[in-house]
Amino acid sequence: MTALPDWLEPLPDAAEQRSLDQWAIEQLGIAGVELMERAGAGLAAAVSERVPDGLVVAVCGKGNNGGDGFVAVRLLREQGRDVRVLALASPDEYAGDARVNLERLPGPPAEPFAADRLEGAAVIIDAILGTGFKGVPREPAAGAIEAINAAGVEVVACDVPSGVNASTGEIEGVAVTAKATVTFHTGKPGLWIAPGKAHAGEVRIVDIGVAPGGPANPSIGLITASVLDRLPRRGRESTKFAAGSVLVCGGSTGLTGAPCLASEASMRAGAGYVTALIPASLNAIFETRLLEVMTVPLPDEGGSVTTDAVEVVSARLERADALVLGPGLGRSQDSLEAARQIAAGATLPILVDADGLNAHAGRLGALAARRAPTVLTPHAGELARLLDTASSEVSAHRLVSAREAARTADAVVVLKGDDTLVAHPDGRVAISPGGAAALATAGTGDVLSGVIGAFLAKAVDPFEAACAGVFVHACAGRMSAAQIGSEGVIASDVIDRLPAALKGQGD
Repeated sequence: MTALPDWLEPLPDAAEQRSLDQWAIEQLGIAGVELMERAGAGLAAAVSERVPDGLVVAVCGKGNNGGDGFVAVRLLREQGRDVRVLALASPDEYAGDARVNLERLPGPPAEPFAADRLEGAAVIIDAILGTGFKGVPREPAAGAIEAINAAGVEVVACDVPSGVNASTGEIEGVAVTAKATVTFHTGKPGLWIAPGKAHAGEVRIVDIGVAPGGPANPSIGLITASVLDRLPRRGRESTKFAAGSVLVCGGSTGLTGAPCLASEASMRAGAGYVTALIPASLNAIFETRLLEVMTVPLPDEGGSVTTDAVEVVSARLERADALVLGPGLGRSQDSLEAARQIAAGATLPILVDADGLNAHAGRLGALAARRAPTVLTPHAGELARLLDTASSEVSAHRLVSAREAARTADAVVVLKGDDTLVAHPDGRVAISPGGAAALATAGTGDVLSGVIGAFLAKAVDPFEAACAGVFVHACAGRMSAAQIGSEGVIASDVIDRLPAALKGQGD
């Protein structure tokens, strides 16, 4: 698999993290007990910072995660903090470095876990299950997790909230809901992918002295601001055509806003020339709204394009650099068939969204026959229709679903959400840092389509274009929230802030 680009912050999965730990011990000569000491010190520091007073209760499993917890307990007690230790195994079940640190505990010994011993805690340390966990937690871990969640106090998780799959973010049973997660050396995919992301809270990465490098070759990374360096910028000799020509094909009665937003977003994201291909009977609406965007009327019936539109669109494709297909297209049989024919015949990069995606429900593999780059931007419901499964299945298995769709369609798939995933057909996945709650409003998906379309028109690599678009879109959403308030943001506010986001402001 191709290595991650330098604008992605690597997020090793459980197997890759194990190989890094082994490499640090065997090749760098760092003893395992020393790695545990550094991890526990970082955990203790986070607990002290977040909840400086009151009883600390540490719930420790029998693996290395529990060992990290024992180190934190020892250091907190040495600082004079009142700490109660609840163990999920008997002392003779602990082994290796975890046993060493259990035996080093000063003060009261570890007690067997009991839910009532959580009472009085100001903060709970979750050190039950580590990054190697997957599946459904068994007893006594499951009962401890439920008791921690019921306690109603702040929880700081060690490395990963117990019950969350650190590699995928999946949750198959119960899982701790933490206010903060202290993870070591690097972040983990499951801390950034839903539903695990919602359980992680604030993610803090602690340096435990493992040098960069090692045998791991992560396939998942977090998008950083340096992705913006991959975007070409206008120079003194640029023309509107050199800056990229985008076509936006969509619109129907009641859904004229979507292609307008996509078109305007393309312009704000740097496209030099944008043309909206829209139903002829609705042309006056678009002529009135779109001052900087050209319009081309398409044959339609009752406000929905017909298959006669395919010939008109095909002629326009010859003079464009990218096509955004689907915003507001509607779901008449003719419009869906038109979308399928346009996608199949287009020989330029296309972004397929909204009803362009619905046109391919259950037919995802047909897109693999395309001869030019394809980017798909579904939300969970749309991806479920593409994969012929339930939306709940996609939401529970977001990483797997995005990768499957990318492989099947031989396309870059942008699975939208606060944890937007950008999946490449070769298995690489980029994750948005998110934090843009203001984007949870109608029309912002059309804005994202327009932004990525503009980057595709500049001949940016499709994976890079999608990742840059996701990053800029989220930045513009955060900027809008900061200036207006999350509840009042509308899609056009996000468009207005795209130029500032492109300059790296608000990242």
